[in-house]
Amino acid sequence: MSTNEHSKVLLINGPNLNMIGTREPQIYGYTTLPELETQLTHKAGELQLALSCFQSNIEGEIINQIHKAKSENIDVILINPGAYTHTSIAIRDAFLSVDIPFIEIHISNVFAREPFRHHSYLSDIASGILVGHGLFGYELGLYRAKNIVSSRSSKT
Repeated sequence: MSTNEHSKVLLINGPNLNMIGTREPQIYGYTTLPELETQLTHKAGELQLALSCFQSNIEGEIINQIHKAKSENIDVILINPGAYTHTSIAIRDAFLSVDIPFIEIHISNVFAREPFRHHSYLSDIASGILVGHGLFGYELGLYRAKNIVSSRSSKT
């Protein structure tokens, strides 16, 4: 990788995350998804990462985006799968099929919420999990992505 070529990171937000900023602000805050994406894109640039963002309420579209990441040479995926965390074996299988490291992110502390939110179909195959850090968890995810990319490039 040349010195001015940025590593590629894909951010995927799942169902209902298009509603942050208005949905349950006591849990998710008042920052909207477009505002968050703008902040993260700026932070990614500072970290020499090229961030692309995607949100869908549709499981199949998320799976297609994960598959597409392989052909687009995405280095790391950050994902907040929303409720699909607890239900989607298909998203799990998509990650296993592309072999791209990913970080699972949850805005709220899912372990302090309803018991059905305590299980994730993704956590055991993730390169990292960020839970309960609010929207700052996404920024922490960028730092972890940078760490993953740096450790891979130091091995080559």
